[in-house]
Amino acid sequence: MRQQDPVHRMRLLDGWALTRYKDCDAVLRDHARFSNAIPSEVREQTGLISMLHQDQPEHTRLRALVSQAFTPRAIEKLRFRVEQTAEQLLDAVAGQRCFDLIAALAYPLPITIIADLMGVPPKDMDRFKDWSNDLALSVEPFLPEDAMERVGGAAEELTEYFEAIIAVRRREPRDDLISVLLAAEEEGSKLTHDELIKTLILLLVAGNETTRNLIGNGMLALLSNPDQLQRLWDNPDLLNSAVKELLRYDPPVQLDGRVVRQDVEIGGKHIRAGQLVISLIGAANRDPAVFEQPDVLDIGRKGTSHLSFGRGIHYCLGASLAELEGRIAFKTILQRFRSLRLASEPKRRQQISLRGVEELWVEVAAGSDR
Repeated sequence: MRQQDPVHRMRLLDGWALTRYKDCDAVLRDHARFSNAIPSEVREQTGLISMLHQDQPEHTRLRALVSQAFTPRAIEKLRFRVEQTAEQLLDAVAGQRCFDLIAALAYPLPITIIADLMGVPPKDMDRFKDWSNDLALSVEPFLPEDAMERVGGAAEELTEYFEAIIAVRRREPRDDLISVLLAAEEEGSKLTHDELIKTLILLLVAGNETTRNLIGNGMLALLSNPDQLQRLWDNPDLLNSAVKELLRYDPPVQLDGRVVRQDVEIGGKHIRAGQLVISLIGAANRDPAVFEQPDVLDIGRKGTSHLSFGRGIHYCLGASLAELEGRIAFKTILQRFRSLRLASEPKRRQQISLRGVEELWVEVAAGSDR
C-alpha cells in the first residue's frame, strides 16, 4: 500500500491512512493544521481527556506542569529501582526451564515502577493492572459497547481511587509523583483537580502499555532473529541502539490520529477539514525511502530515528523512562540467560492501535541461567 497508495482513503472512519515516513513525520509535527483533540463520542462515553488529547495553548500549559516530574534527573533517580525490580522478577523464575516472559517481566515491571512512582501501596497492584488493561482499550477504533463500558467503569473506579490518595497527599506530601504534580507550578498556573486526575490516568496507561509492549515485542524480535540476539550477547555496548531499533522494528503504538483543521493536500490527495488522518507508525518505520533494508532487524542501525514516540508537541513525555526500563529489562535478561529460544508460538494481543504480545513462552537451556 505504501508504494501504490501511500495516502489511502478509509471508508469506515471517513479519513485517510498515511504510510510514508515523510507524510507521517510532517503531520505529527504540524499542530497548526492537525488537531489531536479527542473525538467527542469517546469523551462523552468515558470522560477521558488529558493533555494527550488537547491542542495549544492548553496542551502547552499542561505539559509544562507535568514535565517537571519527568526531568532527566528524575528519570535517572529511578534507575536503581528499575534494576532492583527486574532482578527480583527474574529471581522468581530462576531455575525454571520454561516460563512466560510477559507474565514474568514485561507485564509486572512497568506497572510496578509507575505504581511506585505514584506512591501506590503494593497491595493495590493487581487492581492497578486491571484498570490499566481496561483503560488501554480507549485508544482502539471500532470499540464495541461492552468494551466502552469497561473503559468507563475503570475510569470511574480509578478516579475514586486517585481522589482518596490525593486528599492524603494534600495533607501529607511525600516524595512521589502525585505530590510533585500537586506542587508543580508554571507562570502562576497549577493543575486543577480534574486535570491532575486525568493526568494520572494517562501516565498509568501510557507508562504501562508502552514499556510492556516494548519488552514483549523486542524480545520476540530478538528470539526470531537469533543472529541479532547473539550479537547483543557478544556486544552489550549495542544495547542503546538495540532498543531504538526494536522500537522501530515493531513499535508498541501502531496508530496516531489527527483531525484536519483546514483543507490540506497530502501526497496529491485533497483532504477536507474535519476528516481523520491516521499515521501508520509501523509502516512509516519501515519506509525503504528512509531506512536501508527496513524489514531487517539490525541492532547496530544508525541514521534516521523512528516515529514510535511521536513527533512535535505530543512527543511521548515518558519516552526516556520507557527506554530506561527497556534497556534494563533486556540487559537483565541477557545477563541471566546465555541461551534462550521460543518454546511455543507467541500469542499476540488482539488490538489494533497497541501492538503487543499476550504470552511469550521461552525455553532456557540447562545450565545457561546465572
